[in-house]
Amino acid sequence: MDSYYVRFVENDEPHFLESCSLCRKTLSLNSDIFMYRGDMAFCSQECRQEQIESDEKKAKRWRKESSSSRSKNSVAGKGVRSETLVVS
Repeated sequence: MDSYYVRFVENDEPHFLESCSLCRKTLSLNSDIFMYRGDMAFCSQECRQEQIESDEKKAKRWRKESSSSRSKNSVAGKGVRSETLVVS
């Protein structure tokens, strides 16, 4: 089946509307396409929802790691300042 989207000339990557971002199923002109974050296309609501949940887990994990690293950089609950003060 020939693609109905123009491919990028330099690296021959498929257009983001050619296949599902999760399962890689080919998307057709005759079916619904479910979008997420503007540039991620999915073949079904289920694939889209799975990606949303995966992104939420990653964000939660990142916030937790970020929070724990901030607490390691504090002394007795007070933040350690790392700025330079210039006095003239």
